[in-house]
Amino acid sequence: MSSAAEVSIPAPPGVSPVGHAAPRFRVEVRATLGLALPLAGAQLAQMGMGVTDTILLGSLGRDALAAGGLAAGVYFTVTGLFQNALAGVGILVAHARGADQPERIAPVVRAGVVMAALLALPLVALLWNVESVLNAIGQPPQLARDVTDYVRVLVFAAPAAMLLATLRTYLAAMNHPRTVLAVAIGGLVANGVLNYGLIYGRFGLPELGYLGSATASAIVLWAMLGVTAAAILWHPGLRVPRAAPARHDKPIDWAVVAELNRLGWPISITFAVEVLLFVGGALVIGTMGNTPLAAHQVTINIAAVAFMVPLGLGQAANVRVGYHLGAGLPAAARRAGFAALAVCAAFNLLTATLMLAAPRGLAALYQLDPARPADAEVIALVVQLLAIGAFFQLFDGAQAVAAGILRGYKDTRVPMLLAGFSYWGIGAPAAWGLGITLDLGAAGVWWGLALGLAAAAVLLCRRFLRVSGAQILLDAQKATSRS
Repeated sequence: MSSAAEVSIPAPPGVSPVGHAAPRFRVEVRATLGLALPLAGAQLAQMGMGVTDTILLGSLGRDALAAGGLAAGVYFTVTGLFQNALAGVGILVAHARGADQPERIAPVVRAGVVMAALLALPLVALLWNVESVLNAIGQPPQLARDVTDYVRVLVFAAPAAMLLATLRTYLAAMNHPRTVLAVAIGGLVANGVLNYGLIYGRFGLPELGYLGSATASAIVLWAMLGVTAAAILWHPGLRVPRAAPARHDKPIDWAVVAELNRLGWPISITFAVEVLLFVGGALVIGTMGNTPLAAHQVTINIAAVAFMVPLGLGQAANVRVGYHLGAGLPAAARRAGFAALAVCAAFNLLTATLMLAAPRGLAALYQLDPARPADAEVIALVVQLLAIGAFFQLFDGAQAVAAGILRGYKDTRVPMLLAGFSYWGIGAPAAWGLGITLDLGAAGVWWGLALGLAAAAVLLCRRFLRVSGAQILLDAQKATSRS
């Protein structure tokens, strides 16, 4: 680490130093895209690691694919829940940068590392005992044992995954998303090579079968952590600045840890209730037969890939809004929120148009052959679900970006409640009512999910308008009282 005097912390593109005029809307859009696109690319690279695992496991047969696929899904979903609790690191770092107070950054990063280490303990304990959970929900005993063996290999990378999440959100808040992207792409390539080598015993590596995939992923996660940490230490603009003189710098500021905890857990819970909604939707569709479930899996995968850009925009909005608020520019923060929503709306219109215009082409990407009767049935349902997905896509992106904007305002608890109400008060009952009660099948479930997302988008955008307006009014009142 170096002192604050040695470190230059650049403002995001288009942002003037503290006290200067806020950027214009067009400049804000460009800056948001510059931050969001690399973050979206990193998310896609991370998805690509899962796709690589699935392809290579598929060559080992149905049992290996089922066990490895389920195990990876369990591991990364549960780990993602814990990683979201660390999102407060980016929020506080962005505010500190906006306020031009670099000495506040090191305590936040240290607190994030401590929190990541503490959260890794219950994460490891939960994953290590996954077999009892799988048995309790009625999974076949052999599958439960195979999944547990796979997860227990991945568990050794759980601390790396938590620490990597801390450093990634720090890099995004420091306006260095390309570092995140570069490490993610490197991880994708390394994961593919190691998976191949350890599954089949190539390149002088031991042949571990389906557990080779888990071993490769664990090694790659630790490697990604090491490369990310090295990049931060090597680049002068990324080294964590600290207060001077250093003797006044607390090793661990537990008040900051508490603030991270207060900000982060509502974000984790929001993630959990959304994931559970979609898991529940898949389970309901699964009772309708293999054709609806296959069509659902194809359509939700297409939607998930498209969702990576709004997800990156939400992360970028978090940083942009937090930076402007830290600089004491609430009007600029609101403009940053509108810029992110405008870019998201444009992208969502593009993807919705693609879903409506070329549904069969999208389905063909999943090797579905219309000449086979079973595949033809799946394709026909995919076409129907993608038409609903076009509507679904508009609101899914908007709610993700609005949630990211509100995090920049350090507003996480009320959005958690709004999202919970939207997903489980509106979305889940609508999905059940339309899909089961009215017997509309998978399409009914998808309309229910879309209604839940639409409710979340409306409520969270309304919350953004209210919170941002209150900040601007408060700033105006303070200016009046000072004059």
